[in-house]
Amino acid sequence: MINTNEKPLRILTWHIHGGYLYYLTQTPCIFFLPYKDGTEEGYGARTPSFPWGENVVSVPAENIKDLEFDCILFQSKKNYLQDQYEILSEDQRKLPKLYLEHDPPREVPTLTKHLVDDPEVLLVHVTHFNDLMWDNNGVTTRVIEHGVMVDPSIKYSGERAKGIVVINGIEKRGRRLGLDIFLQVREKIPLDIVGMHSENVGGLGEINNRELSRFMAGYRFFFNPIRYTSLGLSVCEAMMTGLPVIGLATTEMVVTIRNGYSGYIDTDVNTLIERMQHLLDDRDEAARLGEGAMKTAYEKFNIERFKQDWLSIFKTMALKHPETLKKRPHAL
Repeated sequence: MINTNEKPLRILTWHIHGGYLYYLTQTPCIFFLPYKDGTEEGYGARTPSFPWGENVVSVPAENIKDLEFDCILFQSKKNYLQDQYEILSEDQRKLPKLYLEHDPPREVPTLTKHLVDDPEVLLVHVTHFNDLMWDNNGVTTRVIEHGVMVDPSIKYSGERAKGIVVINGIEKRGRRLGLDIFLQVREKIPLDIVGMHSENVGGLGEINNRELSRFMAGYRFFFNPIRYTSLGLSVCEAMMTGLPVIGLATTEMVVTIRNGYSGYIDTDVNTLIERMQHLLDDRDEAARLGEGAMKTAYEKFNIERFKQDWLSIFKTMALKHPETLKKRPHAL
């Protein structure tokens, strides 16, 4: 039997979602990221926003075809339909392939077919809600829930009698990301918003990912006004930092936040406003809910579990193509 433990597996993927990619690369594999000069989607490789490990390797896109990999991990429609045919060799396109779907279906949730319709490709979803809502075409799917890391020295204080919202591009993304709800709530509850282009709605701008958890720790609660998207990493990070979370009872939030234990969720915005005011008035209650949020996060979004889930899937897929592993002595 081939032993894939002696040397790390070699994974080719693209830089699509920086935060997720950073956590993914905590998995004990070597990740190769193609790059090109310019701003083409997926080719940013090792951006300066994250403290990438030595296992993350930037490779000129034109050199990718000369390297050996164990698995190919697609993370976007463009990766799957275009990039693989532009930068991979014919032999590389025969390697084990996985498609990481970051989002729920955008169009009609109950009827939208996923673009992956190949039984040889493993379709990985980041939430059970996403897996439920996509028509997966009968292909094999797996769910790997988020894993995040927060500096353990960061302690929740809740000293600012405000809520914090973390959303990139909320003005452009509109109702789906809850722009109208954010504006409605802000009329009655003091809220700060951070994220790319948040200045356009009176926000504080972008906060470096490495500083975000420490920044959030001073706020009384985290507010998630998003109607319909995948579970945001910022929600997980806020919980792990010890912030109680208030948000809409939609998508994966329903099984992430427990009312009265880690925060509050509801479909009635007025009820959420009442809950926020209660936490502004009672800092001790906010801290109690924050403890529940932190406990939930360490149980549900533990980075060690996340790493092992990904490593197990990569190994399983690589072993479906033993000829590739046999070519490399380090994998025997």
